[in-house]
Amino acid sequence: MHNEESKMEKDENRVLRKEIRFTGSVQGVGFRYRAQYAANGCGVKGWVKNEWDGSVLMEAQGTERQINEMLKLINSSPYISIDRLDYHEIPIEEYASGFHIR
Repeated sequence: MHNEESKMEKDENRVLRKEIRFTGSVQGVGFRYRAQYAANGCGVKGWVKNEWDGSVLMEAQGTERQINEMLKLINSSPYISIDRLDYHEIPIEEYASGFHIR
């Protein structure tokens, strides 16, 4: 059991980068600014931008715990309504710094 717990803890602390696409009521509601604020507060690096189809695209780099905490903060806004969130892991960016709105 102890080994399983330490493996879970190790996985949670591994730095990764995810490409995340949000759909729903995510444009014109302060989503990108909320995302930047949440990411900076959680130590997540990356960027966020509006897409032509009404979705929002994000690349987020940090630990699983940091990224999940950032997503909780974004979702806690009363103006943002995320219907769907699709993501996949992508290679980390060695020299990533800050979180930017594109």
